[in-house]
Amino acid sequence: MIQEISQEIKKILSNYTTEDTLILNNTTYPLHQKYFINIYQKTKQNITFVDGGNAEILASGNFCLSFIRIAAITFPEKIIDKHEFYLFTKAEWKNNDLYYNSKIFSLTKKLIEEEDLYISSNDSSIKTGNERAPVTKIASMARRFAEIKLASKFSHHVLLDGSLEPTYKNEEKYLALLPKTAGAIAKSSSLFTTSGNSPVVLLNKIGPENCWRYQVNEKTSFVKLHPQAKHVFRFEGNEEILQSLIDNSNDALFLGYPYGLILVDKIARVSNQEKNSLKMKFLLNKENKEISEYLRTADAHSILDNLG
Repeated sequence: MIQEISQEIKKILSNYTTEDTLILNNTTYPLHQKYFINIYQKTKQNITFVDGGNAEILASGNFCLSFIRIAAITFPEKIIDKHEFYLFTKAEWKNNDLYYNSKIFSLTKKLIEEEDLYISSNDSSIKTGNERAPVTKIASMARRFAEIKLASKFSHHVLLDGSLEPTYKNEEKYLALLPKTAGAIAKSSSLFTTSGNSPVVLLNKIGPENCWRYQVNEKTSFVKLHPQAKHVFRFEGNEEILQSLIDNSNDALFLGYPYGLILVDKIARVSNQEKNSLKMKFLLNKENKEISEYLRTADAHSILDNLG
C-alpha cells in the first residue's frame, strides 16, 4: 500500500510540461528560464529584520488575554529593538452582532491603536468558513499590525517574515507606513501550477546554479539566496534588498534563508515555559479565583491533550 501511495505522489511531482503555468490570485503566469534574474552580493548595507511572537495566557469563550512580543534586529551591528505588550480582548453585543473590543497594556512604547482592532466576529478577514472567528484570533491581528508598525520606523532596508499583502481589516493602514525599501519573505507557499505541481520545486529544477530572482509580476517574485540552497522562497517588495541578503543567507542550519530572520524569530518567540510562567502569575493570585472559574469553560481540549 505504501508503494502505491508513493507512486501517486510521484505522478503529481513529475507532472510538468513547458506549458505549465503558475496560478497567482486567479491569474496564470508562464514558467520559463528567460524570467530568471541573477542576484549578486552588494556592498554590505544596514538591513533590519522584524518578526513577532505571541502566547495565549488566559482565554474563555468571551475574553482572551495574550502576551505579544515584537522584535527587530539591525545588521551588521546586531542592534536589537524589542516591544512587549499584553492584549486583552472581550466580546460585546452591539447592533445585533458580536464584536471584539481590545485594550492594550504596553510594557514599552505603544505601537498600534486599539480602535484598529475593533472588529465584528463575522468579519470575513478573521472568520473561517461559516463560523464566527474566536476571540483568540485578535492576538494574531494585533501582532501583525505591530510587526508592520515597528518595521515602518526604519528608513533603510527592512525585511519582514511573511507577505506584504493585506489580510486583516485595517491592515492596509499599517502597510502604507512601510518605507519603499521594505520587503518580505515567506517561508512557505501554498501556490501551485496548472498541472497541480509546486512552483517552488519546479523553479529550483529549471533555475540557474547561482543565486536568482524569478519575477512573477510587479509585486511577487521567487528567490534563491544561496547556490546550494534546497529552498526557494516567495518574495515581495523592493528587490534591491535581495543584494544585501546574500551574505546573510549562508547559515548551514537553514541554507538560503536569511540568518537575520532566524535570529529575530528566536528573540521574539514566547516559549511555553514563559507562557506558563505568565499564566501562573494571574492564576495564583487569590483575588483572581473568579477568573479560574471562567477558564474551565474552555479547557476541554487541554484535558484531552494531556490524557494523550
